[in-house]
Amino acid sequence: MDLEKIIHKTNQKLCIHGSRKNICKECRGSSICLHQREKSRCKECKGVGICKHKRRKYECKECDGASICQHQRRRSRCKECKGTNICEHGRIRSQCIECGGVGICEHQRQKSQCIECGGASICEHKRRKSRCKDCGGASICEHQRRRNDCKECEGASICKHKRRKYECKECDGASICQHQKIKYRCKECKCKNNIDMLFKAASEI
Repeated sequence: MDLEKIIHKTNQKLCIHGSRKNICKECRGSSICLHQREKSRCKECKGVGICKHKRRKYECKECDGASICQHQRRRSRCKECKGTNICEHGRIRSQCIECGGVGICEHQRQKSQCIECGGASICEHKRRKSRCKDCGGASICEHQRRRNDCKECEGASICKHKRRKYECKECDGASICQHQKIKYRCKECKCKNNIDMLFKAASEI
């Protein structure tokens, strides 16, 4: 089959909106469900692409999805695997300011999370939709807390000692200093930082 026939055949499958006819929402394509999603990826419709954990099969860790790497991350976004979405600065390319990522707005924030830009992730209360209690955000649990930080829900940020992981001494949390105190509350660390700043200022004179 020559190039012209291939192009003609491809164009026949595209609608007036430049999408494939079967997945175009405006054209009410045959693959679009009543929830305005692709049937195979719709949780409410129990699409074939959705697993028992209510996630896309290929992105589900519990199901050993094809997109999950050995580090239990999405392969394309894994630094250790040198994923295709990771830039030279070790960030997701679309969200990297230095790379001029397409996901960065004129205010040097992620477009979707920028209040000034009216980002898609911002609700009518000027908060992130997922974290807004008034909107019943997906990250808010039945106890009206962030699910990750909720002890009753055994959130991902809570350790086995029922504390926030980063503030737990037994877990060597990132917010614990060498004096076994929370860094920003530690007088010894504050004094050391002040002394270091004085030495630095003196050296620049």
